[in-house]
Amino acid sequence: MRNKIEQLQDKIKMAHAGGGAERIAAQHKKGKLTARERIHFLLDENSFEEIGMMVTHRSTDFGMEREKYLGDGVVTGYGNINGRLVYVFSQDFTVFGGSLSETHAEKICRIMEMAMKNGAPVVGLNDSGGARIQEGVVSLGGYADIFYRNVQASGVIPQLSAIMGPCAGGAVYSPSITDFILMVEHTSYMFVTGPNVVKTVTHEEVSSEDLGGASAHATKSGVTHFACANEMDAINHVKKLLSYMPQNCEEIPSPLPYTASDETRPALNVMMPENANQPYDVREVIAEIADADSFLEVHKNFAENIVVGFARLAGRSIGIVANQPAYLAGVLDNNASIKSARFVRFCDCFNIPLLVLEDVPGFLPGTDQEWNGIITNGAKLLYAFCEATVPRITVITRKAYGGAYDVMNSKHIGADLNYAWPTAEIAVMGAKGAAEIIFKKEITAAEHPQEKWLEKEKLYSDIFANPYRAAERGFVDEVIEPAQTRNKLIKAFKMLENKAVSLPRKKHGNIPL
Repeated sequence: MRNKIEQLQDKIKMAHAGGGAERIAAQHKKGKLTARERIHFLLDENSFEEIGMMVTHRSTDFGMEREKYLGDGVVTGYGNINGRLVYVFSQDFTVFGGSLSETHAEKICRIMEMAMKNGAPVVGLNDSGGARIQEGVVSLGGYADIFYRNVQASGVIPQLSAIMGPCAGGAVYSPSITDFILMVEHTSYMFVTGPNVVKTVTHEEVSSEDLGGASAHATKSGVTHFACANEMDAINHVKKLLSYMPQNCEEIPSPLPYTASDETRPALNVMMPENANQPYDVREVIAEIADADSFLEVHKNFAENIVVGFARLAGRSIGIVANQPAYLAGVLDNNASIKSARFVRFCDCFNIPLLVLEDVPGFLPGTDQEWNGIITNGAKLLYAFCEATVPRITVITRKAYGGAYDVMNSKHIGADLNYAWPTAEIAVMGAKGAAEIIFKKEITAAEHPQEKWLEKEKLYSDIFANPYRAAERGFVDEVIEPAQTRNKLIKAFKMLENKAVSLPRKKHGNIPL
């Protein structure tokens, strides 16, 4: 028995060695952790249980049968994060560059299947050069097997992808199907075709970082939700993200302990500028409404005219969608619509109530917006809100103009409660433009057209640029003092916590993609 135990221990050491000391040193030299080190820092101490440690590839072409490593380039298993069960796979770049083989894919699929059966999140730590070329179509089939399971798991369990190194070709599609992508600045990148292929086909000279680095995807494409300073920052972001989510679609997020206190926030009474065209930072409003230091912004550097993220209200997890007047006046455009629609759908998948802070002058006009599909993209956000069955509350802080008023979680598309501050302006358009259209003949015929225009602008503003017409109709449930916003929301979400909605029977809707 002693010999057999020693043999087992030797194999465990071989598996833990990955691609060997030299390659591990090269990984560290790049400022990167190894696959096992990442799992160590991600999971609670001594909670990791590995599955598939002894798996090796089956390839015999190109001399591959002479080079085998236990685990075949990916470490898979389960453990706890803050006491909660999670499943994890961590690709090992020291073994064949983390490339995906048939058995490598099988290990990941096994973990995903177990996660679905047991209702727990999956965290993927990606560090792979792509498909293992020596295995040809078998490797490609392995990718497709993973993609299929990503889709089956979507909306059932949270799926998070941390990109810790290269992620190229077919490797990018699994993360893109998952709920959130995190990238590490300067050491990770994602692209379908790399710089060399780009140069060959389009003759563009571009570096890996500029083409698909964390900064590019956080600001230009919106592919990544978080650009993290280093790997430990990314791992800590994963832990924090999971804290706002339930284990699966059948549960609700676990609330944190909260002791009730004075919920009045006087700062909100003086936060709105006197001039309706003057910007302010909606994050300051969020900071006053949400529990202290609880707001975790998602997609911070992409489509900055809208702010989305998770927060807590009296200890309970909520999702926030807020127009940002400090950037493009908070207007809705293509990117803002897509960004917020995706976030709304995630929150609805996992029973996270939604709070909308509305200050929107409308949709951004222009040929660029129209030709790039603002109609379809704006409809995505409209669809997402209409479809959502979680508790939904809107607070109109200032402007709510035109079709954007409808889209931003209005009462008409199923919001449960709609509040407005006294500064709210709910109308088809701003008073200046409305006066020009309605009173065009009078203004043109007037002796002093500019004075007449200002007179009519004030008339329109007095009638419509306030929340009271909407309140009279019941489109706004209550006009509230800003300082009371937090108090109202805590009570309202508490009242809505047992909300139940049955949607019409169907296979699935056809969102305007």
